[in-house]
Amino acid sequence: MLSVEVLTLFPRMIAAPLEESILGKARAKGLLRVQVTDIREFAEGKHRVTDDVPYGGGAGMVMKPEPLVSAIEAAKARLPSARVVLMSPQGRRFDQRRAQELSQREAVILVCGRYEGVDERVLPFVDEEISLGDFVITGGEFAALAIIDAMARLVPGVLGNAESPLQESFAGEGLLEGPQYTRPPEFRGSKVPEVLLSGDHAKIAAWRREQALHRTRDRRPDLLKST
Repeated sequence: MLSVEVLTLFPRMIAAPLEESILGKARAKGLLRVQVTDIREFAEGKHRVTDDVPYGGGAGMVMKPEPLVSAIEAAKARLPSARVVLMSPQGRRFDQRRAQELSQREAVILVCGRYEGVDERVLPFVDEEISLGDFVITGGEFAALAIIDAMARLVPGVLGNAESPLQESFAGEGLLEGPQYTRPPEFRGSKVPEVLLSGDHAKIAAWRREQALHRTRDRRPDLLKST
């Protein structure tokens, strides 16, 4: 079982997707455990303030260190072996290889950044920072959900077909997945390639690899350079 704890200022943004589709089924099977913790529970004062203006001036707000570090420490007390991952546009870009590595851990704590980021003094309490890519979103909640989904798919037993995660884009050789077809055999004049109807599994495998190489070369040539 993979245990994940998400630290966020907006728990409801995380909770609903966890009830649906693959994630919901994985939790029902006991293969995935996700706890969502409100960082505000660790803030002091009547208004539970978790952010403040940046020293030196500038736009936006910065997440305060006291409640965030307290939330991380409480999560680590519950999951001592967990790796603490901060969602941050300054982090290492997330990919399938990292998803595989994290899925093999017993526990992961995902910290959702917000506003202009977190106070720099929080970073010593974090094991790594992860980014979904070179763009900025409102907060780390959507990034955390994407990472949970990517990890969960790789936990044995989560997907109905154990071969599925091995044949998807970025798996194996790191290539994009080739084109897929299903019934009917002809749709508005466009036919399914004959090789897929042949029943010759060796030819089908060779065709799929050729198509994966072609699609990767056309759409993501950078992946070929890294393999």
